[in-house]
Amino acid sequence: MCNLYAQTKPQDAMRRAFAQIADEGALLEDLTGNLPPMPGIWPDYPAPILRRGAQGLQLSLARWGMPSPPQFLAGKRTDPGVTNIRNLASPHWQRWLRVAHRCLVPFTSFAEPDSRPGPTKGKPVWFALGPDRPLACFAGICTEWTSTRKVKEGEVTVQAFGFLTCDPNREVAHIHPKAMPVILTRPEEWRDWLTKPFDLLRPLQRPLPDGELEIVLEAAHEDPA
Repeated sequence: MCNLYAQTKPQDAMRRAFAQIADEGALLEDLTGNLPPMPGIWPDYPAPILRRGAQGLQLSLARWGMPSPPQFLAGKRTDPGVTNIRNLASPHWQRWLRVAHRCLVPFTSFAEPDSRPGPTKGKPVWFALGPDRPLACFAGICTEWTSTRKVKEGEVTVQAFGFLTCDPNREVAHIHPKAMPVILTRPEEWRDWLTKPFDLLRPLQRPLPDGELEIVLEAAHEDPA
């Protein structure tokens, strides 16, 4: 399960990348303020997402963790949210697969817990598309939701997000054999995810081809590169 990732590209770099998929004459609205590099994004942290807004594409902040299925909340006082979403046949998730609830989650690297025996077992192993950490996106979903995410915070209404997962490719399976995030690397995939009916996009819930990811850092809780 991916519960840690980084987004360290400058804000302008994200805006330039996403301008490629903006409709002609439409705005790319940036609501994130002065966004610093984020070398370690954990569950429930605010992080940038890209979605379709009233005026075009909208870059905004949301908290990582979609509403949990009710059957997992019995007797609990809080719902910290679900970060990784795999079972798209579940009615709980199907309502958020429409275009209105889809988003892109920009990242430069992501971490999986090391399953190999030894002193680094359980520690983060970071993957990226290359040592220079090119910008890519997780295939995400988002919604506005009212819940108690933390007892001390009380009930809040937030924009929440999570992203899809799939079987791991060769590089990830060596470290974490259960799953990896669904990663979209090309502008045409980004555009399709934000615009097309989901039935046409089911093939996107797949691992990246073997060889497209590499380990860039090990046993660190942040990736500042």
